[in-house]
Amino acid sequence: MNIGQLAVRGIVGPLFIGHGTQKLMGWFGGHGLDGTAGFFESSLGLRPGKRHATIAGAGETFAGVSLTLGALTPLGVASMTGAMVTAIRKVHVSNGPWVSDGGWEYNAVLIAAGAMLADHGPGALSIDAARFPRFKGPVVAAAALAAGVAGSFIATELLSDDAPADAGASATGDPASPGGGAEETTGAATS
Repeated sequence: MNIGQLAVRGIVGPLFIGHGTQKLMGWFGGHGLDGTAGFFESSLGLRPGKRHATIAGAGETFAGVSLTLGALTPLGVASMTGAMVTAIRKVHVSNGPWVSDGGWEYNAVLIAAGAMLADHGPGALSIDAARFPRFKGPVVAAAALAAGVAGSFIATELLSDDAPADAGASATGDPASPGGGAEETTGAATS
């Protein structure tokens, strides 16, 4: 049994499912689709907000399920990497590395953990080990990371509208508003 891979999958996977469903359905204290969409538009300039919130939430949920089950793990890693790269680019890069200052260290750790899983595989207790045992390795890991980075830029640059946010758009999902701490900003924005 591969305890390291199982531990990473068993922690990161379920938490990422929660992270995505916070955006999509408001579960686990999340702001739901409308709140997240309002935050994406008003604070991050990602328009239309609902499209970006849906892509982020669905991608994060898929990544979480993929990692938890160890199924098509490199695709889950690509999806998680895309979400984390977007969070770094749109929220955290200007704050430096430390999460205590609103920085990107948490996002980078998740990307690194994903790269390890794509490189070494999700471990013996996984769907990939049973069905796709060769769907791993350094080339697969590099491709997963590259796909995640490319996906971040495609989703935020090519699929964004440049029109200003609708005057009626709500920013109720803004985790940086009073009552939302730096750790919430890390989680709810795009990470």
